[in-house]
Amino acid sequence: MLNDSKTFSSFSIDDLDRAKEFYGGVLQLPVRDTPEGLSLETPGGGRTFLYRKPNHEPATFTVLNFQVGDVEGTVAELKKRGVKFEHYDMPGIKTDEQGIARGKGPTIAWFKDPAGNILSVLSDPRA
Repeated sequence: MLNDSKTFSSFSIDDLDRAKEFYGGVLQLPVRDTPEGLSLETPGGGRTFLYRKPNHEPATFTVLNFQVGDVEGTVAELKKRGVKFEHYDMPGIKTDEQGIARGKGPTIAWFKDPAGNILSVLSDPRA
């Protein structure tokens, strides 16, 4: 029944204009306005839908992951574009001065969108 249906992910934001500038301008993803919100075309043919929610509360977990061949290079480039990376120092997750966690699982770095949702760049096992 569902095994041949198309899927997409979605999450809320608080400001469509700020989200469009961030996802389209800073992250350089194709962004399309829809009557209900924004449609992001993500690498590899995926799609993510962002919708404005008046009482939006940022997700406390990672809502969107970007697999990249070079985490360090991607972090450096995104920092040049004004992205600030999260720093963690807790059991199981410790990031370095660049905001990159290494060693347990994939190399990964987390950052937030303008609505406070958590995104990441992480090493692509195929790279």
